[in-house]
Amino acid sequence: MGRSLAAVKTFNVNDYGAKGDGSDATENFEDKVLITHKKAFNNAWKAACSSSQGSVLVVPKNKNYLLKPITFEGPCKSSITVQSAYSKDLTRWLVFENVQNSAVEGGGTINGNGKIWWENSCKVNDDLSCKDAPTALIFYNCKNLVVKNLNIQNAQKMHVSFEKCVGVEVSGLTITALADSPNTDGIHVTRTQNIQISSSVIGTGDDCISIVSGSQKVQATGITCGPGHGISIGSLGDGNSEAQVSNVTVNGATLTGTTNGVRIKTWQGGSGRASNIKFQNIEMHNVKNPIIIDQKYCDRDKPCKSQVWKLRLISTPLNLYK
Repeated sequence: MGRSLAAVKTFNVNDYGAKGDGSDATENFEDKVLITHKKAFNNAWKAACSSSQGSVLVVPKNKNYLLKPITFEGPCKSSITVQSAYSKDLTRWLVFENVQNSAVEGGGTINGNGKIWWENSCKVNDDLSCKDAPTALIFYNCKNLVVKNLNIQNAQKMHVSFEKCVGVEVSGLTITALADSPNTDGIHVTRTQNIQISSSVIGTGDDCISIVSGSQKVQATGITCGPGHGISIGSLGDGNSEAQVSNVTVNGATLTGTTNGVRIKTWQGGSGRASNIKFQNIEMHNVKNPIIIDQKYCDRDKPCKSQVWKLRLISTPLNLYK
């Protein structure tokens, strides 16, 4: 990040009450305040965020922190690096929001412990009502962001989502979940511009990478995918909505044992365009459906109503091998 060590201040979550021994709370008998890991992480983040000099939020290695959903919110006074390592919104677990010029780096594992969520999914058991599950790690409205060398596993639903971000570099991610885990996309990109995803290994129960409406200038290179549903544009146009995706390049990916290879999926009745989509240098092994352009995508219990398709696909070159 171009900063000298002398200019960086360190904030360790353990110094703010986190224990990292697998428990989610400790009792401070002196002031009779219940200090949860969520509070400790929040306080450490606030201190780092308010620092006028470059700061590092440290989550020590080889520790086990149980966290309820939490949002790390900016803007901050200076750049922040996060070294690794419940709000009432059950669709979000760990959230970085309105953060600029920051890095989230690896060293530990983010484990969503998703098995209990998968077992209670209507996609696994038809007798259950459908309920939303949390995305494990969300970056919302962030600018000039670096995310690298993270190990993320067994998310409750999606593993990592970039939403309404600008200027993102993603590299060295390892994302894993069982092949039959429902809706566990590896990397999800929505309403995000200028994002580069590289040198990552993804194997889940859904799309390794999914790119949906509002995303522009998306590049993915050096991707290893499998198991999973492949690399997807969409779905687009759900609920008769307008969708726009442009300038997406996937250059260099190996897919093994996936349901699909590369695909574009759009709902009937939607409008808009998906333009300048490039898939090149894609290697596939034991892939059931190598290339899919599905203009009648339907992810419903009942058949979808037949409607006029208004979403245009423009310039979609493919260069595949094996």
